[in-house]
Amino acid sequence: MSLWSEHVHNSLKSILLTQEQIEHRISQLACQINKDYASLTDDLVVIGVLRGSILFMSELIKQLDVPLVIDFLAAASYGKGVSSSGNVRITKDTFIDIKDKHVLVVEDIVDTGITLSKVLQMLQLRGPLSLKLCTLLSKPSRRQIEIPVDYCGFEVPDVFVVGYGLDFADKYRHLPFIGVLKDNMYS
Repeated sequence: MSLWSEHVHNSLKSILLTQEQIEHRISQLACQINKDYASLTDDLVVIGVLRGSILFMSELIKQLDVPLVIDFLAAASYGKGVSSSGNVRITKDTFIDIKDKHVLVVEDIVDTGITLSKVLQMLQLRGPLSLKLCTLLSKPSRRQIEIPVDYCGFEVPDVFVVGYGLDFADKYRHLPFIGVLKDNMYS
């Protein structure tokens, strides 16, 4: 076992969702999205919220059978902490004009709703035909602002999760599963 593997093993309380569970659920979400956008004649604009959505979005779009283009934006409200500061900054904006387009925002987790609320408001002002949200994880118990989630992979309890794009201090994103970080790692 490498030093990094040993560190990861010692940092986690448990594995919450296995790679197989995640892949299966992504396939289900892709089927629903394909069905919902089956009559689309123009490109669906899929916007990933960086950096957490990258693994989820990558797997999701490989299974979509609709015409699409991808773009990204980055929003920050956590910094190096474990909870949102409430101060949301757009650190990278999209390039694609979404006016009169169908837009699907892809996110790793909907937690408090603070960051996504700002992102969705900003995008709505740009005049899309439709604006939907697809998230891998949702923590409804932490919601401070209600966000309409159109496609949700899993609802999770109020635990600190890492892996499959989710990080703590920019680490653990590459794990192929979602694990629960031990309290002593972030407290």
